[in-house]
Amino acid sequence: MKFCDKCGSYIKKTKNGYFCRKCGNVVQANTVTQLTDVKKTNDSSMIYVVNDSHYEYVKVSQTCPKCGNKEAFHWFSRVSGEHAGIRRERTIEHSKCTKFSHSWTKSS
Repeated sequence: MKFCDKCGSYIKKTKNGYFCRKCGNVVQANTVTQLTDVKKTNDSSMIYVVNDSHYEYVKVSQTCPKCGNKEAFHWFSRVSGEHAGIRRERTIEHSKCTKFSHSWTKSS
């Protein structure tokens, strides 16, 4: 599903490209989207595209419980809520294996 660059509404695919019904914007079909992060394996027929960027996370020495890899990406998130009039906040510690992207969390 694509959206118009000018007005933000849904654009419909036609034989010549994409057409916005709201503002009349036409996007040519030969526009190419370039992928920036591509990871190749030893098998040249398989290509994995990495969509979410792990580069914003910190790498730490932590053992993956699934594969035993000694390195993981690490980040924190906060969750807050209220139950029976009592406000509670907690921190969740997230980890993701650098080798096979297995993820696990710890709540505190």
